[in-house]
Amino acid sequence: MTILQSIILGIVEGITEFLPISSTGHLILTSKLLGVADSNFTKSFEIAIQFGAILAVVVLYWKKFIANKESWKKVLIAFLPTAILGFLFYKILKNYLLSSATIVVWSLLLGGVALILFEFWYKKQSRANTEEISYKKSFWTGVWQSLAIIPGVSRSGATIVSGMIMGISREAIVEFSFLLAVPTMAAATAYDLFKSAGSFTFGEFHILAIGFVVSFVVAMASIKWLLHFVKNHTFIAFGVYRIIAALAFWILVIR
Repeated sequence: MTILQSIILGIVEGITEFLPISSTGHLILTSKLLGVADSNFTKSFEIAIQFGAILAVVVLYWKKFIANKESWKKVLIAFLPTAILGFLFYKILKNYLLSSATIVVWSLLLGGVALILFEFWYKKQSRANTEEISYKKSFWTGVWQSLAIIPGVSRSGATIVSGMIMGISREAIVEFSFLLAVPTMAAATAYDLFKSAGSFTFGEFHILAIGFVVSFVVAMASIKWLLHFVKNHTFIAFGVYRIIAALAFWILVIR
């Protein structure tokens, strides 16, 4: 991987992490479009730079995160399903799922259809606009998040949609989703580097650091706009985008 490729992937990550379009899926497909070799380092790179983008949330909203200890208890409960499944299926994720452009394309396509159908269903429901996220709802949000170990599903999309189905307001579940991303991506990055970093060269660490910083900076610049957009708009546009992106990537990458 070159420095330029690292920068491009960092930009892609910084923009897509907070949208229900799967940052992991976009990183995998963009890497293939750029001709980045499929290696153990590439897969670790795609995991680690996601934490760079998530770190921007912590920096921007650290006072809010620290002040609400009750929220963090719920976040840790929600984190458990993904932590367990991620640990159990780490080898499958690293050796197969993160290498499959076909899985990403199908996940993008089916996820796009699901988002559109969800929004039409959601409009017809008489829903309580509550911001109360109970421990039970926290756990089930975490169960839904665990589906995102499949590249292309979208961690933020799965958690936000599940919360809205359970009657949580769009704004409240968006904020909870990003809180939940912090331990999720921190653990994923730490565990992967623990397992794989020993085989990296000094140059690869340099490339990883560049991608990490770029994703962090881009996320810092765009997160407020992105959070505002997600909180105040439906997912229909994202659903349409996912379908178009899936078809485009199928033509450019797989066909």
